[in-house]
Amino acid sequence: MKIKLLMGALVIAAGGAAMAQPATLPAPGNPTATPRIDQREANQEKRIQQGVKSGELTPRETNRLQAEQGRIQKAETKAKADGKVTAKEREHIEHMQNHASRDIKREKHDGQRDMNHDGHKDRPTTARPQTAHTQGKRS
Repeated sequence: MKIKLLMGALVIAAGGAAMAQPATLPAPGNPTATPRIDQREANQEKRIQQGVKSGELTPRETNRLQAEQGRIQKAETKAKADGKVTAKEREHIEHMQNHASRDIKREKHDGQRDMNHDGHKDRPTTARPQTAHTQGKRS
């Protein structure tokens, strides 16, 4: 987990430096620049870490979201391998990021919690209302 946090910090630092470039076009003379993709990657990593810290994400959800971020990074690396990131490659990566963003939102708001960070899903904090049928009975 420490390695993931360190990698997230490096991505955030790299994303801040990349923001000086135009949002959608590669930098002149650098056809592999992907500042918008890098910034979204950093933002998504930040959202995942915030979900871990708040308990909104369970360890299983976190691992799944981290693996998805890894697949996006792998696609970006593959796109850069030939020395140029084409518009089609950018579109594909942005599509992957859109999907990942929806996954992060869904997992953070699905009601599963790990509030004590023990690696186990916690039960909802709301008690079930007792009905006349269940009052006075013990299970």
